Formats: sequence, C-alpha cells, structure tokens
Amino acid sequence: GERRAGSEKMSDSGESDAASGASTHDEKPAPTPEQVAESDSYKAQANKKFQENHHNEAIELYTKAIELNPGNHILFANRSFAHIKLENYGSALIDATESIELAPSYIKGYFRRGTAYLALGKLKQAKQDFTKAVKIEPKNTDARKKLDEVTKALRQERFSEAIGVDSAPPVVVDPANIEVEASYDGPHLEEGRVTAKFMEDLMEHFKSEKKLHKKYAYMILTQVRDILKAEASLVEVDVPKGEHITVCGDVHGQFYDLCNIFQINGVPSVQNPYLFNGDFVDRGSFGIETIFTLFGFKALYPNHMHLNRGNHETVNMNKMYGFEGEVVHKYARDMMDLFTDAFRWLPLSHTINGKVLVLHGGLFSKDETSLQDLKKIDRHCEPPDDSCPMTELLWSDPINIPGRQQSKRGVGVAFGPDVAERFLKANNLELLVRSHECKDEGYEVDHDGKTITVFSAPNYCDQMGNKGAFIRFEADMKPVYTQFDAVPHPNARPMQYAGMGGFNLMQFLGGN
Repeated sequence: GERRAGSEKMSDSGESDAASGASTHDEKPAPTPEQVAESDSYKAQANKKFQENHHNEAIELYTKAIELNPGNHILFANRSFAHIKLENYGSALIDATESIELAPSYIKGYFRRGTAYLALGKLKQAKQDFTKAVKIEPKNTDARKKLDEVTKALRQERFSEAIGVDSAPPVVVDPANIEVEASYDGPHLEEGRVTAKFMEDLMEHFKSEKKLHKKYAYMILTQVRDILKAEASLVEVDVPKGEHITVCGDVHGQFYDLCNIFQINGVPSVQNPYLFNGDFVDRGSFGIETIFTLFGFKALYPNHMHLNRGNHETVNMNKMYGFEGEVVHKYARDMMDLFTDAFRWLPLSHTINGKVLVLHGGLFSKDETSLQDLKKIDRHCEPPDDSCPMTELLWSDPINIPGRQQSKRGVGVAFGPDVAERFLKANNLELLVRSHECKDEGYEVDHDGKTITVFSAPNYCDQMGNKGAFIRFEADMKPVYTQFDAVPHPNARPMQYAGMGGFNLMQFLGGN
C-alpha cells in the first residue's frame, strides 16, 4: 500500500481515550481504568511502529489495544489507516465503518473510509464520505480539497462513460510518420527491429535519465502488443534438462533495481530466460524506463521473455498510482491508450514444465476452477468487479489458516493451505508461485512449501526497507532464491506523477 513515512499525527493523542466521545456501541461493558491504561500503552507503541512504516506490527498492536478498549473509535480509525498503507482496503473499510459507528462526528473515520473506497474505484461512496467530513468541519481545507478531487474524478468518469471512451479503439499512431530529429542522441531501431545492442544502449540511455525517442517507443509498444495478442491466457513454458528460468515478482517502476537484477543474474537472452510476474509499473517513478526495458526484451526474445499481467496493469490503478501521469508527462496521452491495449493482452498465468503455476495474486473462490478455465479466459478487458477467476488471480492472497476468507483487500479471496493443496493436486501441479505482496526478505514460503511469494522491488516505495528476491528454476523445478538490496536512484520520489493523469492518491494518504 502507500508507504509514505508518517505524514500524519496518528491520532489526537491528547484526548483521554477512556471515553473520547465514543457512543456506547453494542453496549459493551466499560473497560476498567487499568485496561484503558494498558490499551493506551499499546496504542502509543502502535503509533510509533506506524511512523516507522512497520504497518503489520502497528496493526497487531492496535488490535491488542482494541481488545482492551473496544469502544475507542480512534483505535479503529488508526488501524484502518495502517490497513490502507498495506493496500488492505477491505479491512480498512470495516475498521473505518466501526470508527464511524462509535463516533459519528469523528472526521478521520470518514477520511479513512473515503480513501479506501477511492482506492477500490468506488467513487460515489468516496464522495459521500468526504461530503460528510466537510459537513462535520466546514472550515477543514483538507476535507474540502479531497471532496473537490473526488467530485472531479467522478465527473471525468461519467463523461468517459457517456462518450464510450473505454470501448473506443486506441488512437492509431503510425510511427512511420514520426521524424527523428538530428539532436536525438539515443539508440536507434535498425529496420524497426530490436537487437541486443539496442537493449544494452537503451538501458544506458535510461540510466543517464534520457528518453527513448517517441518514434521507437511507439514501434516497440505496437510490436509487443501484437506479440502478446498472439499468446494464450495461460502460457506453457518448458525448461529442458540443463536449462533454467528466472522468475521475478513486482518491480513497480523501480528501474535501477531492475538493472541490478540483470547485473546479478545476467540480461535476458535465449540462454537466460525470464518470467516477470506482473506489476511492472506504478508507485516507482521510473515506470516508463522499466516497461520499455521489459517490452524491449519481449520484442527481442518473444519466447524467452515472459510477462504476466498484475493488478497494476489496469486503468484504475494506473490513474491512481502514477503510471498514467508519468506517460502523459514523459510522452503523450494517446500513448497511454496504447499501453492500456497492450496491458489487456498480457497473459494472466504461466506454467513451467506443467508443474509450477505462476500468476500474480492467487487462487479462486471455487474449488472447481481449473487450468482449463484459465486457458479459456477472454482477457482483453479490465478485470470485472465480480468474483471471477480473472479478478481473483490478479488480487487474491494466501493465508495460513484453512479454508477461504474475505480478502483484506476488498477484492479477490484469502485462500488457506488446504485450498492450495486441493488446487495443485487437482491440476497435477507441485507449486504455486505468486507475487503481489511486499515481503521483508523478498520472498516467503507458505502452505508447507506449496505456495511461494516473490517480490522484486527492494526498499519498496523508498521506505519499506525490504529486500528484493528472484527465483531460479532448473528442469527439476526446485526453487533457488537470490536476495538483493536496493540500489541508489536519481531523485524522483515514489508516485511523483500521481495526479497528473488521473487523480492524486497521495493527497488522500497524507494529511488526514
């Protein structure tokens, strides 16, 4: 989730939390003074963890505080904010609603819930909450600013729907008509083809903070879109004896860390194939450099550079988390239409040697969903809102208790070890590899070794302090992990371009 360092005083710590304006919600027995004191102590520890960006630990401490003093609305609002930081928008909604029910005039409850609704793309509900916040504190400029921002986004959405923007084919830009100025000092495509030399030069050009000429940018984008279009929704990859493949997780626009992966493990080639498991863009402010590096290698080695779609290769996410703004800033809006088209053609999953399934998020709400169903997904669209395999595989997460639960994200499902085991067995698979969650060590093994999370964006959002990792598989399909640390990058803060193309989610995550 948003990992901006503690930009907010976590709560009105000066208030006495014993009563703190809370209603007697569900007539819970009043806590004893000792319980209130112990709860306040947990809350202080949690606030400190929050400020240090240790949001999972903050949530555990807020939970302990809530158990001792369940009538304290501030605790629920604070825990909701920690959930927002981790992208647990479903849990954030529940906590914010509880805070509002306990104290209907506490403005931060509405801020939290409005932000969670916004992140889930539910603009109408977000507007209602920010409207309520303005009603409670008419002079609160932050509340008014947030309401204006959501109202504007809602107006844009209605306008787009009215003119059918979503269904319109992307603007066709013919790269042949674009001139390359003599002043351009970057790499050139010879006869329109990407070469290994071009890729080497391109990465160096990007490292010098220069842009690829738009003529070549459009050429690569169009070529890759056509390559992806010809691929299946579930791609089957073979790794013969003596060969290998490297699987990487989210890179999120962290171009310099992507270059470091290639430094450690070699650049992609026929002898050194890769599979990148979605979330190439957003958050990090070098999304253009990242995606053109990945797409360039895809154009060069279509059968040895494999790409899965992530939940961030979608219109809503690109609007909120910076990629659309970055494309508009560095190139032009019509290029974003072409990216959207290409992203919709990205495969949704890959199997390796028929034994390892690699997809971005996780498993499904129904046991019957099989590899055959994944092959049949008509993927060229935005993920539907309902619980269908396409949305679930992009958004779901593993949990370590049996069965399924509602997802803390508000989309997809949380699936336990038994669900994973049944799915693998039914589909004759040995292992599920997924990404989608930042892990301190860069990877995590769950479900008795059956489910692996790999995350390849170290020090995520310049704040989390996590390692990155990638996995190498040889023909025996035994995972071998490599961890790596973040490398320096030029001064561009995370989500620098958020709000230039869509609306500025950062504005909703700081302040209140």
